[in-house]
Amino acid sequence: MKIQGYLFSGIALFMLGAAIVYGLWSKEPVGTTALFLSFSLAAMIGFYLVFTARRVDTGAQDRKDADIADDAGELGFFAPHSWAPLVLALGGLTAFMGPVFGWWLAFFTAPLLLIGLWLWVFEFYRGENQNQ
Repeated sequence: MKIQGYLFSGIALFMLGAAIVYGLWSKEPVGTTALFLSFSLAAMIGFYLVFTARRVDTGAQDRKDADIADDAGELGFFAPHSWAPLVLALGGLTAFMGPVFGWWLAFFTAPLLLIGLWLWVFEFYRGENQNQ
């Protein structure tokens, strides 16, 4: 995890340099803002990974003498299947199309968003995956 944190920190430094050079050279605010936002996103991810790597055990990817088999085993719990992200994505899609076609679309989209969110939050409280 530490390697990934350093990788994202390096990307953040590159983005910062690119944003400064691009901003001074082109004097164009939209691209400069996008590069600074890319820098901040990479810096947040890098900080999180480096900070988390200090609190968890050293993974196989952080050791020089590790084999591929050292990283085998259970990686975590993943939902077997879920329709909730699809419903939530469709609700988000139609909600973001509201400013294009008219704000009235948001009133019809809100129930779809709430249903998708409710399904995602409570998907392990009912049905066949209830006891997981």
